[in-house]
Amino acid sequence: MTTDIILETDRLYFRGHILADLDAYCVMEADPDFRCYVGGRPRPREEAEQRFMAGLKPVSDGLSMMAAVYKPENKYIGRCGIYPHFNSDGRPIHGEATLGLYIGKAYWGRGLATEAGRAFVNYGFIQLNLSKIVTMVRVEHDASVHVIKKLGFELVDTVKENGPIFIILPSTRPGFTE
Repeated sequence: MTTDIILETDRLYFRGHILADLDAYCVMEADPDFRCYVGGRPRPREEAEQRFMAGLKPVSDGLSMMAAVYKPENKYIGRCGIYPHFNSDGRPIHGEATLGLYIGKAYWGRGLATEAGRAFVNYGFIQLNLSKIVTMVRVEHDASVHVIKKLGFELVDTVKENGPIFIILPSTRPGFTE
């Protein structure tokens, strides 16, 4: 399993997941405050381990959720990345990706999600030559909505799936705001 850095910012680096990330991943997945904004209930350790192991594969095409490591502590703090955007038939849409930013609660409020988001949006549009990046955030999570708007995304639609969710996307490379 490679631990090569795929993408880097001032305070973060991103690489494929490794077994050493498992405990921190499971702690995040068990946190009800974290899980309520990323898709539901806290996950028991066994279920989190199964999900982690299923996703433990090398990053090959750049479209993957990667381990987010906080450089000052050299510590795994979440998973971030862009992964294939799928159509209603479950097939990947060529040239499109979905942005995911999952940072552990202990690191909220430090601007790390914005930093990671900027890096992955640039990476997707510039290095991977994507034509569109989409993302979804829960409308009641003001901090997530704020981050996504700072990245230049705009509300396109809302859906109700276990609560209201924004579906936001730029059709071209978004402009960033401070």
